[in-house]
Amino acid sequence: MDLLKMGQDLLGDKVGDMGGIMDALSGLTDGNGLDLAGITDKLKEGGLGEQLSSWLGDGDNAPVSADQLTNALGADKIGEMASKLGVDAGAAAETLSQAMPSLLDKFSSGGNLLESVTGGADPMDLVKGLFGK
Repeated sequence: MDLLKMGQDLLGDKVGDMGGIMDALSGLTDGNGLDLAGITDKLKEGGLGEQLSSWLGDGDNAPVSADQLTNALGADKIGEMASKLGVDAGAAAETLSQAMPSLLDKFSSGGNLLESVTGGADPMDLVKGLFGK
């Protein structure tokens, strides 16, 4: 079984589809599939390191604006996501600004993004991390 697909399915079950955002998120990086590590890298490079740290950490999630995400991820990537969602770029960025903190919060543990999906850890650790067991 493809571990990336398994991770996407489990994550989608945990946080909900968020209006199709899970599929649309796969286009935010240049890789194939949902690349959360690639997304976090773009967010850091785009000046959102402080917000990102709050989302990955165990405390409250800092807010982020649609404009901040558009600047960090690129208007072209937001446009592609919008096309997949069937909405305009502004609506896609706004949806993403509401979903991204929760998404990364739920897919992290103790301040670190769970790398199980792409990086060789036991798949059961992914399941345990996603379901808090």
